[in-house]
Amino acid sequence: PQSFTFIINEEEKCKDKGPFLVLLISTTAAEVQHRNAIRKSWGNEAAVPGVDIVRLFLLGTKTQQANDLLLRESEQYHDIIQQDFLDTYNNLTLKTLMGVRWVATYCSGARFAMKTDSDVFVNTEHLIEKLLRPLPPSTQNYFTGCLMAGHRPIRNKASKWYISEEEFPGNRYHPFCSGTGYVFSGDLAAKIVNASLTVRFIHLEDVYVGFCLNAKGVKIASPPHSLFNLHKVPFSPCVYNKIITSHHIWPHEHILYWETLQEKKHM
Repeated sequence: PQSFTFIINEEEKCKDKGPFLVLLISTTAAEVQHRNAIRKSWGNEAAVPGVDIVRLFLLGTKTQQANDLLLRESEQYHDIIQQDFLDTYNNLTLKTLMGVRWVATYCSGARFAMKTDSDVFVNTEHLIEKLLRPLPPSTQNYFTGCLMAGHRPIRNKASKWYISEEEFPGNRYHPFCSGTGYVFSGDLAAKIVNASLTVRFIHLEDVYVGFCLNAKGVKIASPPHSLFNLHKVPFSPCVYNKIITSHHIWPHEHILYWETLQEKKHM
C-alpha cells in the first residue's frame, strides 16, 4: 500500500515511556459519542491502576468540516491520529496499518497493543490482569484474539465480506483474528509494517493482518475460550468480568457496563 501523510499525529505520546498497552481504536468522524464514552470508561488511560495505557483513535478523512471538528477534539484530548486516506470501509486496512505503523514508529517500547473498534466493549482490566500480565516480560511474536481459521473468500457480492477474484485470487485465507479485537506484542508492530511492504493489499483488514503474520512466520495464539466475542454478549457483571470483548455496543452501554463492573468489584 502507498504511504499516507498524517493530518493529526501524536508523536510525543510515548516520549519517555514504554506503555504496557496501546489501544488502537478504529472509528469514524461521526462517532463522537462513542469516543467520549470510551474515554470515560474502559479506554480511560487510568482504567487499570498501576498500568500505563495509551489510547488512540484511528481515523481517515471525510469532509473539511468533519476534519475541523476532529482537530478541535484532538486539541482537547490528544488521542486522535488521522492520515489523508478517505475514511471508507474499503480503506480499513489502511487505517489499521496507520495504527500499527504508529506503534512501530512512535511507541516501539510498548509491551502490547490492541486493535479494536468503537462499537466494541473491551474489559481492559481482564485483558491486562488475566491475559497479558501473566505473560513473561520477554514475550515476543505474540498475537491473539478471536481466531478465524480455515476461512475462504466470500464471492457473494451481497456479503459485507465479499472479495473479488481480482483482488484475491486464492481460495483460502491464512488464519487471522477478527478485527473486533486482537492483541499483539509490541515487537510485532514493526514486523507487520515490514510485511505490508510486500504482502499484496486486501481491503479486509483482519484478513490482511493474518497474511502479514503468515509472511513473518508468526503463529496466532489460541486464547482461552470465549474471551473474545464477535457478537453482543448479554450484559451481566459476572459474565463481563470474565470476557475481553463484546460487539455492537452503544455509547451509553460503554459507560453503563464499565461503571457496573467497577461497582461490583467493591461488593
